[in-house]
Amino acid sequence: MANQFINNLLKRKTPDEIITESSNSGLKKTLSAFDLIILGIGAVVGTGIFTIVGVAAQGGIDGVAAGPALVISMIVAAIACFFSALCYSEFASMIPTAGSSYSYTYATMGEFAAWMVGWILMLEYAIGNIAVASAWTGYLFHFLKGFPFLPDWLLNPPLWLVNDYRSAIKICQQQGLDPHTQIPYLFDTIPVAINIPAIIIVLLISVILVKGIRESTRWASIMVAINMSVIATFIIAGMFYVKPENWTPFAPNGFEGIFAGAFLIFFAYIGFDAISTTAEETKNPQRDLPIGIIGTLVACTILYVVVALVLTGMIPYQNIDFQAPLAHAMRFVGKDWVAFVISIGALAGLTSVLLIYQLGTTRILFTMSRDKFLPRSLQKLHDKFQTPHVLTWVTAAVVIIGALFMDIEISADLCNYGTFTSFIIVCIGVLILRKKEPNRPRPFKVPFAPVTPIIGVICCFGLMLCKLKTLSDSALLFPLWLLIGAAIYFSYGYRQNRLEELRVIARKNRESKKLKA
Repeated sequence: MANQFINNLLKRKTPDEIITESSNSGLKKTLSAFDLIILGIGAVVGTGIFTIVGVAAQGGIDGVAAGPALVISMIVAAIACFFSALCYSEFASMIPTAGSSYSYTYATMGEFAAWMVGWILMLEYAIGNIAVASAWTGYLFHFLKGFPFLPDWLLNPPLWLVNDYRSAIKICQQQGLDPHTQIPYLFDTIPVAINIPAIIIVLLISVILVKGIRESTRWASIMVAINMSVIATFIIAGMFYVKPENWTPFAPNGFEGIFAGAFLIFFAYIGFDAISTTAEETKNPQRDLPIGIIGTLVACTILYVVVALVLTGMIPYQNIDFQAPLAHAMRFVGKDWVAFVISIGALAGLTSVLLIYQLGTTRILFTMSRDKFLPRSLQKLHDKFQTPHVLTWVTAAVVIIGALFMDIEISADLCNYGTFTSFIIVCIGVLILRKKEPNRPRPFKVPFAPVTPIIGVICCFGLMLCKLKTLSDSALLFPLWLLIGAAIYFSYGYRQNRLEELRVIARKNRESKKLKA
């Protein structure tokens, strides 16, 4: 029995089985390579460039500042992503399904590892969306303040209506306010805070996603166009205010600051792997997915480095704002109109990130439901739009509930832990499948394997280890998330898969009896 139990945990699906199952998904194939790059840029260029870049540069409240060496932090994070992106590209071209690294793990490491990776991807996308929704609220009010004629209740609402409770309490502490006078309490002990703007934008994004992937791509294209125009405006306007003396000292905290910045900036790159979750809706996934993944990473890295150079050259790193760094930098040099324009771009960028993250979450859960790890009812497609509308609303509910309790720092850190882990597993998976099935056709192959995947593992694990040493709240919550995932698998997923195996055997026996008769 022990051997059978272990064999069940390690039971693999061949790539051919995964592809065959996905071919009957009912999802429409409408996306091109250009669409994928648009989705990728929409997912990547958002929270990182408009929010996280400021935290990494000046260290935030409790962190270690990268200073002007933020540019190096970005390159380090990009290198860690690049090796993983090559591995994703090989898998995506070989196993073009919506499950992303979940499906790749099923084909290499077996059932239990696949479930855990799917659970980790939930952490990456759904919890990451909480951080993005919180940042979106901040920029919304930064934007509204450009209209001083608006009523005061809209420009300065009660903080408990526009923040999660952790952020609301932190704001009270920073401003020397009594939380009991600023936040309502249940039974005088439980603080009540509801981030209403975050809830509204998540619901609107859900409506767009229910209408269809093509419609979602059109919205993403519009928001990416606005986003890129605004960033170009910041670069062109800001370069005239760059002072080289602001780049000294270049690395005020040495390698510690650089690697701490790289861990935070890594959040800015999360999203390129979301492209692989659209495989079942891509016209030519074997060719277009690698182009979309690598093209997104290269384009975004160039953009990030230029923005970092201008930002740290315009303003001393100690004065960089970690909530709205680009807008604040423009106000610092007296360009308020540019700051207002940047707020528009930030809202567009963060909205596109919300859309792509939620899209990735639903497609991964759709695949996991198809594999009996989650109830079959979650696979239901909308009668008119042919989209997984049930999962879309379930995901929205998870983000909305999480936004009540988690602030941007914890959710971003947890998202990073999940992403690093999934990247490491994908890199290892490439090595395993190269060994198990060396002759399988690979439309895209990772160059210089096994060296490239091994470097990817080392880079991701090294950055992850740097953060784990701090023993922050997120470092403690990540193992708890894994334990909850394991408990769900053994209480539901494992049992459902064994029942399905019994049903398959019974069906085969009935068919065999009919043939004999």
